[in-house]
Amino acid sequence: MKKSNKGLSLINIGFGNVVSASRIIAVIIPGSSPMKRLREEAEGRGKLIDATQGRKTRALIITDSDHIILSALQVETITQRFLLEEKKSG
Repeated sequence: MKKSNKGLSLINIGFGNVVSASRIIAVIIPGSSPMKRLREEAEGRGKLIDATQGRKTRALIITDSDHIILSALQVETITQRFLLEEKKSG
């Protein structure tokens, strides 16, 4: 997570892609059937963002704008980045 000049916190989700930390609702494992349906529904609505760079999806990031972001990073890795930066800024 990084802070820009305006105080916006960004979290790196892999391969140079970042997401606003304040917009993230959940980071979940994509393996279950309900998560696969969630992904398919988001794709149908045009709310799916693929940030995997062609690699295997290991995390789904749900935002408050109803977007689903695919990341190749593990859920644990994203969570650790989030918590590490929270400690630094807090």
